[in-house]
Amino acid sequence: MSTPVFANDLTLVIGGTGKTGRRVAERLKAQGRPVRIGSRSAIPAFDWGAEQSWAPALDGITCVYITYSPDLAMPGASDAIRSLVAKARQAGVKRLVILSGRGEEEAQTCERIIQDSGLDWTIVRASWFNQNFSEGAFIDMVINGAITLPAGETPEPFVDIDDIADVVVAALTEQGHHGEIYEVTGPRLMTMADVAGDLSTATGRDIHYHDIAHETFVQEIERSGAPKEVVWMLDYLLSTVLDGRNASLADGVERALGRKPKDFAQYAQETAATGVWNPA
Repeated sequence: MSTPVFANDLTLVIGGTGKTGRRVAERLKAQGRPVRIGSRSAIPAFDWGAEQSWAPALDGITCVYITYSPDLAMPGASDAIRSLVAKARQAGVKRLVILSGRGEEEAQTCERIIQDSGLDWTIVRASWFNQNFSEGAFIDMVINGAITLPAGETPEPFVDIDDIADVVVAALTEQGHHGEIYEVTGPRLMTMADVAGDLSTATGRDIHYHDIAHETFVQEIERSGAPKEVVWMLDYLLSTVLDGRNASLADGVERALGRKPKDFAQYAQETAATGVWNPA
């Protein structure tokens, strides 16, 4: 039986300053729910690289939203998740919600640790984020008018982070989500050429997609000075996950929220209106 969640229960949002964590924290606060941000700059701090910080961050916590940086596919992620779960149990945590990656075998290993935790759990398994093009690694490509990625014509059902945040908040605060794996995607499959087309329409500028060799892309990312873990993650995602294994739609948003997910074209229009893609 699922554990009730009350309005005064304290929720730890790990990665609470990141893409999904920030949105989850904002939504919880808007509902009047107390939130503890899990980040290196918070008090108490939470640092994935400093395990001694985890117990203080978990003290007094009922629910935890888990995002692992930079990705659950990273070597060592499963060990970290296993240790976090053990500390959460010791701290009396009742409910875990984890953001996982669609089509990532290593991420699914971490999911099983959550499932075997003995706590209430929900898994939110996401496809690629729309916001990769506005808050992530690809924003400069949009600004410069050329999406240069080794993605070929492989379709991906890009999902909006606002939809992910809504699903996570529902799982943290409502009954009926325990034991669910919500595989969340957008409403249609899109190639990178389709993405470039929608971005062109939204911005009123010509944004082109250029398919490049994988090795060339990795070398360019390395030359840009990106952190090693970011280079590793992009190398992994573009060589492994974007191989067609995720070229299908899933109904996680609709099952969790009772509505359709946001389309990429709507995201592009809303984001273009903010001016974030305007050339300097």
